[in-house]
Amino acid sequence: MIDILSSLYLWIKSIHILAVISWMAGLLYLPRIFVYHIERAKKGDSLDATFQVMERKLFKFIMQPAMILTWFCGLLMVLIPGIIDWSMVWVWVKFVSILGMTWFHKWCADHCELFKTGNFLRTGRYYRMMNEVPTVLVIAIVVSVIVKY
Repeated sequence: MIDILSSLYLWIKSIHILAVISWMAGLLYLPRIFVYHIERAKKGDSLDATFQVMERKLFKFIMQPAMILTWFCGLLMVLIPGIIDWSMVWVWVKFVSILGMTWFHKWCADHCELFKTGNFLRTGRYYRMMNEVPTVLVIAIVVSVIVKY
């Protein structure tokens, strides 16, 4: 099994990177949709329904599969001997940041549900600020992986 994974390493890594890009696109765009939803739509109007469709489809058809594929390929790479040196700090920075991204993904899902039920609890400013969370996390991930301190 390890031999197969080792021989497929560059393919797994390529798929992982493509999945991360797709996941990040969703994590950055969905909170922006939330901003417009909260600021422009009224509960039950046609714009509210339009935003809900956009949010649901982005989450269900892009973000969710991309997150699963990101985790799957990442875990496959962890299984390949020599890829990860667990004694280095960058591995743990990346791991904690990935957990943060996964938490943010869940936060997005929860807020899709809030909009679906008509519970407009937050302001556009709140969603604008939350939109920075995945940016900070991806900076930590990219720097840690490239610099490998």
